[in-house]
Amino acid sequence: MNLEELQTMCKSLHGVTEDIKWEHDLCFCIGGKMFLVASLDGTPCSASFKVNDEDFESWCAREGFIPAPYLARHKWVYTDDIKRLTANEWEKAINDSYRLISSKLPAKIKKELGL
Repeated sequence: MNLEELQTMCKSLHGVTEDIKWEHDLCFCIGGKMFLVASLDGTPCSASFKVNDEDFESWCAREGFIPAPYLARHKWVYTDDIKRLTANEWEKAINDSYRLISSKLPAKIKKELGL
């Protein structure tokens, strides 16, 4: 798994935008809300994403995963290397994060995005 593959997975979802924030983080958003953030300045490439409340502890117990700095209270996890997950695991994690974030969007934004 590499950053380009991660980018392709994220951008394949309906209504996703990408943006560079904080000078070196590639952020994928739905309705202006982030659902995945990948670092552009580190090797290996790290990333953070939202998980289900029920799965948060099990994600954090995995090797190379910790509660995401600044976002842990919202049940985001951080991995120090995107290669720690297979393509199938990333596809599920991305879809879950996208779904969790998009489900909380205001009705007006959902309607504009066709969600």
